[in-house]
Amino acid sequence: MVPTLNAIFANHQHCSGALLPILHEIQHAFGYVPDEVVPLIAKQLNLSRAEVHGVITYYHHFRRTPPGKHVVRICCAEACQSVGGETLAEYAKEKLQDSNTTLEPVYCLGLCAIGPAMQIDETKLHAKVTPEKFDALIDALGERS
Repeated sequence: MVPTLNAIFANHQHCSGALLPILHEIQHAFGYVPDEVVPLIAKQLNLSRAEVHGVITYYHHFRRTPPGKHVVRICCAEACQSVGGETLAEYAKEKLQDSNTTLEPVYCLGLCAIGPAMQIDETKLHAKVTPEKFDALIDALGERS
């Protein structure tokens, strides 16, 4: 872990406002921002641990625990809410509770006219997701019990 962190720090050593880019790189490298790196980041950037922790916990994008094998994001923004996004999110929460899939709410996937929208593993976007379509997509991942 330390060699990776040192490389990330080196990439940003001359950048002002490097905290967010460093956090993004750490999450990309490890899948989350481990609690044990907070003091290292703080020392590197001459910040307090509380400042680093505050940024990590403020932004929903950053995870503090490892994600599951798959990450499913469901849009909870107003456009998707108006066509059943909240209902879909509750359905997904219930269906994924015993799986190795991480469910995350997001606030816009850019498919506002064809919601509710869902994303699987940061690459696959799906529109007009119903509970039935959700089940088919999750079953295709082979993750549901």
